[in-house]
Amino acid sequence: MENVTTVNEFLLLGLTSVQKLQPLFFVIFLIIYLINLVGNGAILVIAVLEPKLHSPMYFFLGNLSCLDICYSSVTLPKVLINLLSTRRAISFLGCITQLHFFHFLGSTEAILLAIMAFDRFVAICNPLRYTVIMNSQVYILLAAVAWITSFFNALMHSIMTAHLNFCHSQKLNHFFCDVKPLLELACGNTLLNQWLLSVVTGSISMGAFFLTLLSYFYIICSLLFKNKSCRILRKALSTCASHFMVVCLFYGPVGFTYIRPASATSMIQDRMVAIIYSAVTPVLNPLIYTLRNKEVMLALKKTFGSKLFKGCQQHH
Repeated sequence: MENVTTVNEFLLLGLTSVQKLQPLFFVIFLIIYLINLVGNGAILVIAVLEPKLHSPMYFFLGNLSCLDICYSSVTLPKVLINLLSTRRAISFLGCITQLHFFHFLGSTEAILLAIMAFDRFVAICNPLRYTVIMNSQVYILLAAVAWITSFFNALMHSIMTAHLNFCHSQKLNHFFCDVKPLLELACGNTLLNQWLLSVVTGSISMGAFFLTLLSYFYIICSLLFKNKSCRILRKALSTCASHFMVVCLFYGPVGFTYIRPASATSMIQDRMVAIIYSAVTPVLNPLIYTLRNKEVMLALKKTFGSKLFKGCQQHH
């Protein structure tokens, strides 16, 4: 009989055990987090304030920016605090809450990226019917489905994990609370938890990825067979290229982490991969979209450039 104890907190092992590297990691992750807040915050502001960007594409982009701010805020502030402290503890309730919001926001992003690909498919392949198909009711409903579906997916993992008995170590082999490292500490049968993680979360992420690829496949085929023009094809694909880069950066690491079964050796790889989708991808999203999108660049200059100019005039 294994020694089952009531766990009140977990100890996060963090990114590194090397003391000298911790200040360096703190500076790197602080810069990443601040860029994320400023970049995604700017996109969210222009998506709301700029009338020219009041379209389905920028509505979804605003949702994505909001998601990325929240998504990295679930993990990075705690990572930064732990890099400066000697005792990296997180309460049991805090751990389950972090797990819930991490999966809630992550699943929402996976579904939202698929919706954004569908939006581009309708815009490019059915331009005359675009405003009819993607009317305000439809795109708000699609976004609501993404958020609500993901909430209940995350709730399932939170409840299932919270009901586990923990009889091994309190030391969590990760820099934030996630299902797989928590399953390593659990005693008893965790096959159902592992199955739900692989099948349900795997189905959401890979299903959304498949729908995204399908949308791009139809876009390319439609342009090749209908237009047969390299110039039009290049122009259309350039509008999708930024979205496709985000898709690859997000689905690749997520698929790598959640479809494979948990093991002690895979946890080190999972920790490295988690840095990509929890910290790096949310920062790259605004950079990719703004650098490749003229409308967003013009809106940023109009919204923030004019304010900066007025501020300079008042200063002088």
